[in-house]
Amino acid sequence: MEDLEYLMEYSNKTEINNFFLRGFPSLLELQIILFIFFLIAYILTISENTIIIMMIRLHSKLQKPMYFFLSNLSFLEICYVSVTVPKLLLNIITENKTISFSGCMTQLFFFISLMCTECVLLAVMAFDRYIAVCHALHYVRIMNQNFCIKLALTSWISGFTITAIKIYFISKLSFCGPSIINHFFCDISPVLNLACIDMSEAELVDFILALVILLIPLLVTALSYLCIIHAILNITTSDGRQKAFSTCASHLSVVTIFFSTTLFMYARPKKAKSSDVNKLISLLYAVFTPIINPFIYCLRNKDIWDTVTKYLSRTKKYL
Repeated sequence: MEDLEYLMEYSNKTEINNFFLRGFPSLLELQIILFIFFLIAYILTISENTIIIMMIRLHSKLQKPMYFFLSNLSFLEICYVSVTVPKLLLNIITENKTISFSGCMTQLFFFISLMCTECVLLAVMAFDRYIAVCHALHYVRIMNQNFCIKLALTSWISGFTITAIKIYFISKLSFCGPSIINHFFCDISPVLNLACIDMSEAELVDFILALVILLIPLLVTALSYLCIIHAILNITTSDGRQKAFSTCASHLSVVTIFFSTTLFMYARPKKAKSSDVNKLISLLYAVFTPIINPFIYCLRNKDIWDTVTKYLSRTKKYL
């Protein structure tokens, strides 16, 4: 009797090698609408961020540390959406919604790596704005090209290193049926939900590293903006205060959107249940944020608008 119970339990815990991404199940007509929507979102994100990178590289007026970090952010977001959206589009239009274990771990690695990199990069950009506002006379000396490259490399290396440690512990787990991931890509919590062995070690490592990569950059960002606000309040003229604040407003908007969603999703002590609400929140930072970030940075940026205006005026002359 005990042997039979053991065999039944074992059969329900058969290790799986493929996952089924549930995505957004709906009627065929809605699937077509979703496909068109995500395709447009993907094309827009790639186009917007590519244009920003090209503008920064081609125009001497934009050869400044702030725009160097912005070009890094734009490249990051091109990679960011390319990790998840193409697979999402493929799953919508095909019946085969499976992803292999190695494919899932690869997608998870690159997605979390890019997210961690963005955490650090946003903190670096906040530090850049702090130097620009609070130490304006020494800005060029401090934020020299060599130092900017080191800060950018630190962002990328720290993001990928921390994620490699996370994935090492997650990939050691055994995963059992049912192999359905209630998400549109391989994310940490939906994958952990399928583990059939003790995952306390992987959860603890993931939680600690999530706090490190989220809270330390957030602390740096918060301290930078506290110093910036203090410096702005000490400026005597209203025009001076407005000019100083305008250099930070776009970045502050991006930081608020990014950290509010990522802290909710990843700074949790235990695995979160996969739900449709989590999928909608994931859409916010995985699809929508990369679309709106270029608009946020460009609409409030005089240098970029001047560059666009000059380019358009030159184009009109040849038409």
